[in-house]
Amino acid sequence: MNDSGQIVSVELGSRSYSISIDTGNVAQTGVLLRTWLNLAADRPLKCFVVTDTNVLHPHANAVKKALTATGAEVRVVCVKAGEDSKSLKELSDLYDELVDFKADRKTVVIAIGGGVIGDLAGFLAATYARGLSFVQIPTTLLAMVDSSVGGKTGINHPKGKNLIGAFHQPVGVLIDIDMIATLPDREYCSGLAEVIKYGVIMDAEFFSYLENNIVGLNNRDPDVVAHIVARSCQLKAEVVQEDEFETTGLRAILNYGHTYAHAFEALGGYGALLHGEAVSIGMVCASRLARKLGRITDEDVKRQIELLRAVQLPVDVPETLQNRPDDILNCMLLDKKTVSGDLKFILPDRIGHVETIGGIDSQSVVACLS
Repeated sequence: MNDSGQIVSVELGSRSYSISIDTGNVAQTGVLLRTWLNLAADRPLKCFVVTDTNVLHPHANAVKKALTATGAEVRVVCVKAGEDSKSLKELSDLYDELVDFKADRKTVVIAIGGGVIGDLAGFLAATYARGLSFVQIPTTLLAMVDSSVGGKTGINHPKGKNLIGAFHQPVGVLIDIDMIATLPDREYCSGLAEVIKYGVIMDAEFFSYLENNIVGLNNRDPDVVAHIVARSCQLKAEVVQEDEFETTGLRAILNYGHTYAHAFEALGGYGALLHGEAVSIGMVCASRLARKLGRITDEDVKRQIELLRAVQLPVDVPETLQNRPDDILNCMLLDKKTVSGDLKFILPDRIGHVETIGGIDSQSVVACLS
């Protein structure tokens, strides 16, 4: 089964776009970009590339080379790798760079990196000159299967993750499967948490596929990786098409495990836990909560824990956080699903289906931390 060379469409009317999934397709960045923008080869094109210190070499430089080969004017701005860069200070510096670049409404912002860069560059594009075109070139598995698709952009506030943001859809997403080979093990495993999430929330058959392909997942088998990326993007696209701006509540299902996870990330200090690691632990806590409420069986909880462990993901809340239940609850109250102090959680009733559940007492929430 080889899913490289796939195009996944995100159908959003005038904001529709394609996700190009292939091996080695970074070399086609200039051609793809002009296609997505419906721009002739002889028309001028200004590209403002935002990347970080981890992927400037080789990925951002390869994209710059592909863009300049088609006649584009390119400026590459490199920020420090890590969650700390999703800040007002970094955003302000990028605005200054855009001004210096003499960016106009036709300038395209290109994010090359993981979720941090995608969120930061996307919010930059959403807010400069009331909106610039934007392209996602995710370099981590987590960004490929989650944050690069759907148009969520934003930066962190000291009191909470992604509290400042906007919906701003890209004009296209370019996913080069070859980039997976360059990821450190910890980053790669972190991305698998979001992949597993899709199985729990939407696709029991996909969850079984993951259980049956542990060796391929751990060895980064190209066919297995291409399949999980393509299927994850398809599932994400289905949700985004139905609930682009989180108005119906459907899109909230993508936050399975995240109510716990965002609290772990914020309290642990951004970067102590990678996002996928926090989500892995958060999914275990959420599955325990679902079991406590009688929604799922012990076997459903066990299958999730065993799959997460099998791909080297953490499943236990760090000891430094287990002793801070009040802080965790207060952090959860900032969650965007919370209404008038009512904590809401995305909880499964079986593998492959979840619902938003409210009215859960805080003691039950805390009890599931261990």
